Amino acid sequence: MFNFFKKKSNGVEVDAAVDGKIMPITDVKDDVFSTKMLGDGYAIKPSDGHVYAPIGGTISTLFPTKHAIGITTEQGLEVLIHLGLDTVELKGAPFTVNIKKGDKVKRGDSLATMDIKMITDKGYDDSAIVVYTNMKLLKSVSTINSGQVTHGQKVQTIEFN
Repeated sequence: MFNFFKKKSNGVEVDAAVDGKIMPITDVKDDVFSTKMLGDGYAIKPSDGHVYAPIGGTISTLFPTKHAIGITTEQGLEVLIHLGLDTVELKGAPFTVNIKKGDKVKRGDSLATMDIKMITDKGYDDSAIVVYTNMKLLKSVSTINSGQVTHGQKVQTIEFN
């Protein structure tokens, strides 16, 4: 009746950051991501260039080259949204960001756009990768089911220690 004895869930759902085809992070064609050197997460081969916050928090990192955005949640989890592989070499050209360091964002807020045609025309992989970089805070990360997703769709559950 009052749920006094109901165990409190420590799980948080994470949304798709872009529209496209989702895959496990282990399928990314870059060893830094596929071996989970930076942490666990997922990747999406985008169908358009709009990038949204997969989780709420504060923008804690914004690379000058605009290819990577970090969000720190209230629980202290650091979530990195990495746009493309080796796209740092493009010096920010294909990216437009709508946020700045220190901004508070809610799940689903627009963060950036990326010109996926420019990225792929220059020979780069345009995958958007979401990585939980301080894994010591997490007890578990759910597996990813490959397939089409749209931004805002729940795609992964993470559980805190």
